Amino acid sequence: MGTLRYIGSKARIVECILDVIGRPEPQDGVFVDVFAGTGVVSREAAVRGWRVCANDHLLSSAAITTAQLVSEEDVPFRNFGGYWAALIELGKSDFYEGFIFHEYSPSGQSRSGHKRLYFTCENAARIDGLRRRVSEWVDSSTITPHEEKLLIADLLFAANAVANIAGTYGCFLRTWGTTAVRSLQLTPRPLMPRKHDFEVLTLDAFHVPTCPEDVAYLDPPYTKRQYAAYYHVLETITAGDNPVVEGITGLRPWESKSSLFCYKRHALKAIARLIDCVDARRVFLSYSSEGHVSLDELKGVLSDLGAVRAYPMGNIGRYRPNQVARDNGENVEEYLVSLAKVETPSLVVAK
Repeated sequence: MGTLRYIGSKARIVECILDVIGRPEPQDGVFVDVFAGTGVVSREAAVRGWRVCANDHLLSSAAITTAQLVSEEDVPFRNFGGYWAALIELGKSDFYEGFIFHEYSPSGQSRSGHKRLYFTCENAARIDGLRRRVSEWVDSSTITPHEEKLLIADLLFAANAVANIAGTYGCFLRTWGTTAVRSLQLTPRPLMPRKHDFEVLTLDAFHVPTCPEDVAYLDPPYTKRQYAAYYHVLETITAGDNPVVEGITGLRPWESKSSLFCYKRHALKAIARLIDCVDARRVFLSYSSEGHVSLDELKGVLSDLGAVRAYPMGNIGRYRPNQVARDNGENVEEYLVSLAKVETPSLVVAK
């Protein structure tokens, strides 16, 4: 199982984050991961004994996070004799010239006439065939919802491994990259070693429920990059739908999932409003020196709600989608801000 390059991924610092948060005490509730992304923090929290509620507004992220959290007991694949057997059977699916083939390969069959080079025609038809087979298994009740999400996540990783992109789906490369011309291959992933309590939601961050005894972990977007736009192809594969896509990049409608945190003029107010909405008394916020809001601004706002402490998490590489960015890129300092909330009137941030 390969990796999925994801803006703001905490894969390299996830252990440091959970070292600060700690293991659950008897009086603790649920670990609520409000912006789960690829689910690496939720998985590490589960490994350390937390009951987990993970959330992400994107369907693709929710599928990937579910795959991070399931155990063999959650996905028995009884109609196939296990996970590996189901993946092998899925791999036998016929090629199908469907939506991904028409819109995201140079098939010449897109509705707009664009020849988009996200995938080779062969790999695009392979993705369509695999996704159609998963839908057939869902419709016939051959697989459960957890099993569906696991197989979709495996398909997303396989598709990403042969995608002709620099890192996100904001654009495709003009010529075929070395990995893009390889044949798509499904690969099984290591499942959680034992069953544990978890749920995965797809709510707007402001609507994720928490209780006072919970621990809330927040990792909001902190740059202008809108995830719903940058990962639109993965979202379409997950949804299995046929949206009207536009422009050279074939962008699906995404504005309904745009994030206030990606706008510099709204970011601080949005963070303050979100934390004010969270009922959990212990809140942890990941943030970066690359973000719209400075650490001092953030600490200043949060100090009105309770005791604040910032923990440096080290440096990670800046997102570098092209050679110019790689040549100019420097590391980004990550930190984890903890807030022990006290009873206080609702926080108001001046415009």
